[in-house]
Amino acid sequence: MTEDRGSTNPTESTTARPILSVRHLVKHFPVRGGILRRTVGHVHAVDDVSFDVYPGETLGLVGESGCGKTTVGRSILRIVRPTSGAIVFDGRDLAAVAGNEQKAFHRSAQMIFQDPYSSLDPRTTVGETIGEGLRIHGIGSRAERAERVREIMNLVGLRPYYAQRYPHEFSGGQRQRIGIARALVLHPRFVVCDEPVSALDVSIQSQILNLLKDLQRRLALTYLFIAHNLAVVRYISDRVGVMYLGKLVEVAPTESLFDRPLHPYTQALLSAVPLADPEGREERRRIVLVGDVPSPIDPPSGCRFHTRCPLAIGVCRTVEPPMKRYGNGHSAACHVVEASFAGEPASATPR
Repeated sequence: MTEDRGSTNPTESTTARPILSVRHLVKHFPVRGGILRRTVGHVHAVDDVSFDVYPGETLGLVGESGCGKTTVGRSILRIVRPTSGAIVFDGRDLAAVAGNEQKAFHRSAQMIFQDPYSSLDPRTTVGETIGEGLRIHGIGSRAERAERVREIMNLVGLRPYYAQRYPHEFSGGQRQRIGIARALVLHPRFVVCDEPVSALDVSIQSQILNLLKDLQRRLALTYLFIAHNLAVVRYISDRVGVMYLGKLVEVAPTESLFDRPLHPYTQALLSAVPLADPEGREERRRIVLVGDVPSPIDPPSGCRFHTRCPLAIGVCRTVEPPMKRYGNGHSAACHVVEASFAGEPASATPR
């Protein structure tokens, strides 16, 4: 259970096959109104999102609240059914997976939830909660399941005799360790981490992040790490994808994204990150975005960010920008970036 299965990060390799490929993922939620509760519109939670995740890496997914990050993760694990698009895990299209094959997929892919309080059943002991997946999948005898629960609890830093206690007897950090143990007890290869430290004290966040990195190395795990804290994402991720209003606007290796962000939205996000400089020797120009995020029920035409972008040009209002590669694994969906790389001056829209 605690053996080191090794880990590689083939992100830069052109021959590496992704463990997960998401292509043109769309998820719309119906909006119902009136006495008959008819559908009067749709929330465009995720609109045409595509990306790959490679074995052994951590892909961070960031953006403002409501941008669709969590919906992407839940769609991958089939917690919600996508409206359209393809999700291929380990060479198999999940849309064609059902019955025992779908059950086998859920042994290989698990989720760590954001809230360590509401994600645990207060009436069930910790041991029963962690071992529930083993029981559902019919793995081992009762004694063997109890032994595996003790092993995984020890692996995540919990004392095995805690198995007889209830969730209310633990701190927030301990409860998140229980959630991690529950996700890993089936030996998954891929884990969606849905803001796993956002509900924790800052002093505890680093412990959980270090635990996740250690478990990734020892168990050869692959993570999709969803967060809004850019410092956390920078620490744990190999690559980062930035989302805005249901769209993926930029993907890059972590240091490349933080050192040289291309998309104006990414630049604005990074400009808001506080600098660890109490003496004030470093300066950063803050980019303040004008206006509110548009409604996902009626998103703007063209580039969805153009209503708040300080660099928007005419084409941004009418034509949706495609995701284009700009070298060294760096991609962005932005007409302004495309024009600048083509050597064409982009005149800023007055604000």
